[in-house]
Amino acid sequence: MVSRSLALEQRPKESFFLWGPRQVGKSALLRATYPSAIWLDLLKTDVYMRYLRHPALLRQELNAKPPSGPVIVDEVQKLPALLDEIHWLIENRGIVFGLCGSSARKLRRGHANLLGGRATRYELHGFVASELGRDFQLLRALNHGGLPRHYLAESPSRLLAAYVDDYLKEEVANEGLVRNLPAFADFLNASALADTELVNSANIARECAISAPAVREYFQILVDTLLGRYLPAYTKRPKRRMIQARKFYFADVGTVNVLARRGRIEPRSELFGKALENWIFHELSAFAAYRAPDLRLSYWRTAGGSEVDFMLGDAEVGIEVKSTAHADDTHLRGLRALRADQPSNKKLVCVCTEARARRTQDGIDILPVAEFLSRLWQGDYTS
Repeated sequence: MVSRSLALEQRPKESFFLWGPRQVGKSALLRATYPSAIWLDLLKTDVYMRYLRHPALLRQELNAKPPSGPVIVDEVQKLPALLDEIHWLIENRGIVFGLCGSSARKLRRGHANLLGGRATRYELHGFVASELGRDFQLLRALNHGGLPRHYLAESPSRLLAAYVDDYLKEEVANEGLVRNLPAFADFLNASALADTELVNSANIARECAISAPAVREYFQILVDTLLGRYLPAYTKRPKRRMIQARKFYFADVGTVNVLARRGRIEPRSELFGKALENWIFHELSAFAAYRAPDLRLSYWRTAGGSEVDFMLGDAEVGIEVKSTAHADDTHLRGLRALRADQPSNKKLVCVCTEARARRTQDGIDILPVAEFLSRLWQGDYTS
């Protein structure tokens, strides 16, 4: 079993939410951390119907036999009304809950009780290189994605296709997130082609024959269901006119591959570069969630076209991702433009597929992917 990097408290004193995309391993992590916990799995029809009809049963049952440890509620978004009872039990009985789900959208849209700040928040991501250790294979990650079942499978194509179908049917259709499911399916394919790019709602709207407001709403559904996330532009103290539009990244590159019909990703191809950029963002997002929750991620781009893929914090670190096996001056232009614009920048990094790490005369680190990921998880870019 792969040991996950997200560390949950063994004996939590406060209730918590654990969010993450479908099949990311939330339930497995909770069962490994709390093997003796009381468990309510709302995916089970009998359990779901029992509390749907009578949410107060939870309060009555736990009043009768107070638990000695946390109470885990899996897929909590399926039954928003249960959160009122959970809130009461936290306030009046001091019971600790672990609330697990893949989307808070239904809870927010239904004005459900989100416990008013009485529960901490964790987010679980797919596998990262530090969890896999010597078993990490970059090409496998870029083709399979980081969801545990998919990464470990020898041939994940059918699993990935089923994952997308299940998402459409169970997460979107069954939860009533959209009225026009065929239009949303078309949007999914179009948005996958724009993965790692600036969001252009008008272009996608024309391609899918839907309105631009619908496109923006659909993107928000992807964010709310944790299938993707925005990357904002860095705009603090710019010397030049900056691009301020957000970029969008799917949370799992394997899902992007299926939606965009990419086929197999091969080294030194254009698709390899896009998949690699997605994976690096995945690692950065997981690192921020697990180790540095206050770390701000952004990208930097001028109106003149100079760009750096990722910025950490207040311009302390600039990271450019290239698929090349030999980074030359043309690959480093964005990083050098960033240094000229942000003299306070401390570290500039070009992540690529070179065989060995090296440093240019002006202090840019050129790092193989594995070396960069090792330094990231060692905390070299947050110290």
